[in-house]
Amino acid sequence: MDVLFRTVDPVVGVLRPYLTPITTSLPAPIRDFAVSQVGLQCYHTTIERLDLVSSPECSKLLVSKTIGVGIVALSVFVKIPQLLKLLSSRSARGVSFASYLLETAAQVITLAYNTRQGNPFSTYGEIAILALQNILVAALVLEFQGRRAAAAVFVAGIASAGYALFDDKIVDARMLQFAQAATIPLGLMSKVPQIWTVAKEKSTGQLSAFAVFNYLFGSLARVFTTATEVDDPVILYGFVGGAVLNVILAAQMVYYWNSGTKLGSGQPARKPASSKGKGKKKA
Repeated sequence: MDVLFRTVDPVVGVLRPYLTPITTSLPAPIRDFAVSQVGLQCYHTTIERLDLVSSPECSKLLVSKTIGVGIVALSVFVKIPQLLKLLSSRSARGVSFASYLLETAAQVITLAYNTRQGNPFSTYGEIAILALQNILVAALVLEFQGRRAAAAVFVAGIASAGYALFDDKIVDARMLQFAQAATIPLGLMSKVPQIWTVAKEKSTGQLSAFAVFNYLFGSLARVFTTATEVDDPVILYGFVGGAVLNVILAAQMVYYWNSGTKLGSGQPARKPASSKGKGKKKA
């Protein structure tokens, strides 16, 4: 990372006289937000003076915070294409409910753990938005499978679990730490049913490519921001494992997208009937 900063510094140096009048007079809301993210000293060094070399720690923190805030902002749109695809097709073909159930459970635990630990919001904020979107997707999957009662039970169960996890009188710090450790296998297992569903049907069905690839890039970015800002190997290992399985799922999306498989059917697309022999009398 230090090599990268030294590489881009000559370019920044050329632009510095033109940019510093802007960076030193940012509107108060933007300035206050930036200071709250990187601290006053790093703000003066990396943002106002655009000095990326003299304090590599500040530069690395700025990159991490920028990525983190970007992930939180973009997470609003990650599952929208998946929701629209389900609603327009009114079919859950190719979408695994088990995958969404396990992933949502892991997200609710991770959200509670990070909140109660007081970790920077930029390192986990998207989890709250994604968990809500996952609940909606999972409920729609059950609805389109004709299991409306199960959808109601699922939503009520997630809400009850979330309430308990955020209340230290119900789930104490030690129990929550064990629960967070369990999110590593839980998060990894959440990808397995979806990977298996795609492999079994040889089709991505109603699975959204936008959601899959955004998850991939988001998980890779989260490995970097967590390693930079959070001194907690339990959280880091969870993101690393999730990133590996997201790579597999993205590879499946690319493979079956171009494989000639009819979307959602699990069967190869049929070729048009040949006109050869048309008009011949039957023997």
